[in-house]
Amino acid sequence: SNQLGSIYGHTSVMTGSLLDDHHWHSIIIERHGRNINLTLDRHMQHFRTNGEFDYLDLDYEITFGGMPFSGKPSSNSRKNFKGCMESINYNGNNITDLAKRKKLEPSNVGNLSFSCVEPHTVPVFFNATSYLEVPGRPSQDLFSVSFLFRTWNPSGLLVFSNFADDLGNVEIDINEGKVSVHINVTQVKKNRIDISS
Repeated sequence: SNQLGSIYGHTSVMTGSLLDDHHWHSIIIERHGRNINLTLDRHMQHFRTNGEFDYLDLDYEITFGGMPFSGKPSSNSRKNFKGCMESINYNGNNITDLAKRKKLEPSNVGNLSFSCVEPHTVPVFFNATSYLEVPGRPSQDLFSVSFLFRTWNPSGLLVFSNFADDLGNVEIDINEGKVSVHINVTQVKKNRIDISS
């Protein structure tokens, strides 16, 4: 905005969804005058800022991951980011590397650790004859399964369970490189549901 107050200079753009999935995401913001390119995970969005000025005069400092208590954000959220950032580049400078080597002057590093704690997971390897069988839960109206997988094979059975009292089964598999869910119910007319992605 300008000092006369007649120009509305606030510009806000949102992109992406469900980014709290504990996977790495890439964000690139490039500014050329009033033209902005915002790239999130290789999906680029173009927009033009409001107001009348082509120059962006950054005042005193730029902060990553949050701000000190003295900061005054324009958004309603005062929460600092909780998570990991890597490869922070600002105008061609690798900020994370400079901060780690204490070559960023002047700078204010607030309680950072230069490592990222990964969740402790235990993978299981399945060959052509192996499987993992666990007890089912009868009389439950909820079926919820989640897992990560990787394979070189285009087809294979991931999850299978019979319904109680021979009422059918549920099957999740990889078929020609796609994940498919099959629900077979023996007691109704439309007795098979197939979902593929």
